[in-house]
Amino acid sequence: MFGADKGEIDSTDRRLNGKKLRIGIVQARFNASVTDSLTTACKAELLALGVAEKDITVHTVPGALEVPVALQALAERGEFDALVAIGCIIRGETYHFELVANEAGAGVTRVALDHQIPIANAILTTENMEQAIARQVEKGRDAAQVAVEMANLLESL
Repeated sequence: MFGADKGEIDSTDRRLNGKKLRIGIVQARFNASVTDSLTTACKAELLALGVAEKDITVHTVPGALEVPVALQALAERGEFDALVAIGCIIRGETYHFELVANEAGAGVTRVALDHQIPIANAILTTENMEQAIARQVEKGRDAAQVAVEMANLLESL
């Protein structure tokens, strides 16, 4: 750990240092008012952590079930230090909610493990739109922090 009296950064700052990182974001367009806010918050936090705007790439897909295949394509390119999955699944009256939530989550995890790339999962799964709106900014920021911290961790292992 560096000494604070020498003007050097401490270990916490290094974990969240986004300089020199390339981050890919895959955003589902379904429930776009929420996913647009998630992406905006995520990008703003990435910039605040030092990720250069030119090193942030955003791709959109129709819905949460399509997010993992786009993440997989980005992971296979080998150009990114971390990825972010963004979506919003709101419970309805049928079993479809569980199917989409479970499969999207499992797909994101599978891509991360198969390609050994950190993926911050910001696919919201909520009971209603009000819950989604209440979480959209914080979850977007959290995803950016997770992506940067995990990219730095994997680089150091």
